[in-house]
Amino acid sequence: MSGFKKFLMQGNVIDLAVAVMIGAAFQQIVDSFVKDIMTPLIGVFGGIPDFSELYFTINGSKFMYGDFINHVVSFIIVALVIYFVIVRPYTRYKDYAAAKQEATTRECPECLTEIPIEAKRCSACCAQVGVG
Repeated sequence: MSGFKKFLMQGNVIDLAVAVMIGAAFQQIVDSFVKDIMTPLIGVFGGIPDFSELYFTINGSKFMYGDFINHVVSFIIVALVIYFVIVRPYTRYKDYAAAKQEATTRECPECLTEIPIEAKRCSACCAQVGVG
């Protein structure tokens, strides 16, 4: 049982739990945004003020396809926010960090062996190379 307790108290498990709770709260905000702002705004142009009221019935069963439309719009908004707030900036940061790293080695023009950038002679083929 102590191994399980140790697993639960690891930092990454707690971080994941916090992320899930924040994600759930964010989902509620997005759902509210879609239901209270986006759907009426789309309704101004499309003539339907609330998608959640759209349904059809077959043999007494009610199919709420309007609610499904609201969830699809919510998913698209969440995906866009995740992309533009998390994925895109992180990708740019990684590209920037990779470009900022200075090279410490270079290739010998004769034998293509990696040599230090300050080397004047290749250690593999003894060819003279200019200082980088």
